[in-house]
Amino acid sequence: MFETLSDRLNSVFTSLRSKGRLTTADIDATCREIRVALLEADVALPVVRDFIAHVKQRANGAEVSQALNPAQQAVKIVNEELIRILGGEARRLRFAKTPPTVIMLAGLQGSGKTSLAAKLVRWLRAEGNTPMLVAADLQRPNAVGQLQVLGERAGIPVFAPEPGNGVGDPVDVARRSVDHARRQQHDVVVIDTAGRLGIDAEMMKQAADIRDAVGPDEILFVVDAMIGQDAVTTAVAFLEGVGFDGVVLTKLDGDARGGAALSVAQVTGRQIMFASTGERLEDFDVFHPERMASRILGMGDVLTLIEQAEKAFDADQQAKMAAKLADSGAFTLEDFLEQMMMIRRLGPISNLLGMMPGAGQMREQLNQVDDRDLDRVAAIIRSMTPQERHDPKILNGSRRARIARGSGVTVTEVNNLVDRFFQAQRMMKQLTSGGMGMPGMPGGSRKATKAKNKKKKGKKAAKGGRPGGARAPEGFPQTPAGLPPGMPGGMPPGMPGGGLPPGVELPDISKLKFPKQPGS
Repeated sequence: MFETLSDRLNSVFTSLRSKGRLTTADIDATCREIRVALLEADVALPVVRDFIAHVKQRANGAEVSQALNPAQQAVKIVNEELIRILGGEARRLRFAKTPPTVIMLAGLQGSGKTSLAAKLVRWLRAEGNTPMLVAADLQRPNAVGQLQVLGERAGIPVFAPEPGNGVGDPVDVARRSVDHARRQQHDVVVIDTAGRLGIDAEMMKQAADIRDAVGPDEILFVVDAMIGQDAVTTAVAFLEGVGFDGVVLTKLDGDARGGAALSVAQVTGRQIMFASTGERLEDFDVFHPERMASRILGMGDVLTLIEQAEKAFDADQQAKMAAKLADSGAFTLEDFLEQMMMIRRLGPISNLLGMMPGAGQMREQLNQVDDRDLDRVAAIIRSMTPQERHDPKILNGSRRARIARGSGVTVTEVNNLVDRFFQAQRMMKQLTSGGMGMPGMPGGSRKATKAKNKKKKGKKAAKGGRPGGARAPEGFPQTPAGLPPGMPGGMPPGMPGGGLPPGVELPDISKLKFPKQPGS
């Protein structure tokens, strides 16, 4: 969503970094460029004026003039001011002292309230709560049915005593839901209310009546991040007419300019609490202003990437896989398929790479990363018998032809996968025999690894490959190094069951070399 804004800001900071000292004219020119970038991103004018005033005041002070690196200090100021207008810090939900905690959702029709309700209760359950959904939108056609379907997908019960489609009293449903949740021992109630295509008195009255009937602990205003300045206007109207405690942004994965996200918290004085970044129920998390500011400035969001991996990967499964990686002979195509399926649970590969530092500089290459490569490899492996997956050495010509027909690929593609899997096994054997300085790996002492690398230095230079002359396997999905487990290159830094070895830094994706696509 913030691609255009990120590109503009990065171009501004690139010109700053070439200067050893910042003059008043440099600061003024930079602020002008930032102002234009924010206005183009559809940020509300009062927010832009406040932002620029704070940046200019701090940049003209001793904070920059006496800094060892003035350009970096200026970037730091912009980052901190972005965090400030985004809300400062993440705010958690307030829970009632006596359950159930009542959360009421409000917003315009089409903002994604109903889908957001299902995502929220799924997240609440993952946090150890026992939530319940309430279908209080009785006006929009099939709103009750949609919520019931989403509740079933999320595995959360839905209180829907009325059929909806204009039938039933939403205030009465909301009131009864709290008693029902208390009897059924649900500790959180999430009420999905009706919206309109625009602000009107009837909608405001109904929302206010539901608020008065249930006394919610949190009222969350759901806003579509793609509607720009209108989001701010609507938020102000709801704040004055009903009141709310926090904001939830939906459709942050869209291609709009994103001004709503940068404006609504500052204008309303209410923090953004959650953000929805996709269509899946899993695409939802707490909104962290500092992480969003980091993404906008092209510095990545590695913390969110690690958190997503920790949620998706089972610790026991990781320990089992790590043991197999330590014994290269025990790592089979079945294990590789299992790792790929773990990756798919994290979402599109391009989104994962987009959280890495420097991703903005490689946007075109990231768009070429195709998740269908994973699907093709999975199809090939699934077309094999269990015996063939365990021991690919038995794959003769007729078996490979059968696998190609079953997976809808050519025999050449099957051959490439098998040949390169053997290359991966050999590479793992070399990595595990020396340990590569990795804690917990056999032979992993730094001294032993250093001596071994020194001995093979000439051989490595001659072959132009990785340590020990091993090259990365080419048959797996053609994606760059530094990906989550299951990708060529091994386990990534910061993933569960591991961690960064001492002295190793996170990869900068801007320095990665992507393979050329066919026909390019």
